[in-house]
Amino acid sequence: MPFPKSKQPRKQRKFLYNAPLHLRNKLMTAPLSPDLRIKYGVKRLPVRKGDTVVVTRGDYKELEGKVVKVDLKKYRIYVEGVTREKTDRSTVYYPIHPSNVMITKLDLSDKWRKKIIERKAAAAEELIEEEAKEEAEETLEESLEEAEEEKPQEEGEEVG
Repeated sequence: MPFPKSKQPRKQRKFLYNAPLHLRNKLMTAPLSPDLRIKYGVKRLPVRKGDTVVVTRGDYKELEGKVVKVDLKKYRIYVEGVTREKTDRSTVYYPIHPSNVMITKLDLSDKWRKKIIERKAAAAEELIEEEAKEEAEETLEESLEEAEEEKPQEEGEEVG
């Protein structure tokens, strides 16, 4: 089931309600902090239990804590310290959408997650190298065109 191309809210909602787990996990991504971006060469990763995140939006902005639970059904995460008090005085975790947090520390206890990060970083490096090659080719072509334009002018001056 690919991501919907429709702009209709009805179809967008239907996709979210019926999305399979492997796509739900992709939708649970959060950006990495600038330090982690440089360290791992990846911009964003799916949030997992054990990651340390800082809330970037909402009432709990700038609050940092560990992810306690990831709810794929509701597309929400629960963070230590982000709690509400119920009317019976008991505290419950407040659900936050992963787009409203930034990962500051990764839980790398899972060897598969390390492989995912390495794979993503390698793909990003390849993309950067390809862009650099294309840019170098473009500048080379431009310099050749400029050189060709200058040659006829020089020859015309010598003849005249």
